[in-house]
Amino acid sequence: QVQLVESGGGLVQVGGSLRLSCVASGRTFSLYAMGWFRQAPGKEREFVASISANGGSTTYADSVKGRFTISRDNAKNTVFLEMNSLKPEDTAVYYCAATAYILSTSSQHYRYWGQGTQVTVSS
Repeated sequence: QVQLVESGGGLVQVGGSLRLSCVASGRTFSLYAMGWFRQAPGKEREFVASISANGGSTTYADSVKGRFTISRDNAKNTVFLEMNSLKPEDTAVYYCAATAYILSTSSQHYRYWGQGTQVTVSS
C-alpha cells in the first residue's frame, strides 16, 4: 500500500513557476515509477510526466516538454514536478500516481493516486 500526498499548488501568473511535491508513505517507494497527471474542468485526466523507479528515465507530454521537469528523491520518498513558463492552459488539478510499470503514460497503469493539488495560472 502506498499513500501519496501532493502539495505546492497555487495561483500563479502567466510565465511564472511552481514546484509540486508528492510525498509517499511506505518503504517501497523506490520500487515504483511515478507519474504526474492533470485534469482541467470539463476535461479528461491527461498525462503530464513520468519517471522511472531509479530516476534514470523520464517522459513528458508534448504540451509540457521543455517547460516541466520531473524528478525524485528516493531517500525522501518524494517526487517533484518543476513547472516553468506556465500558461493558462496549464490550469488544472495535478495528481501524482505510482505504477509498477517501468514507465507509462496511461492512467490505467497507475495503481495509487494522491488527492490532487490545484494549479491556477492567471492572465
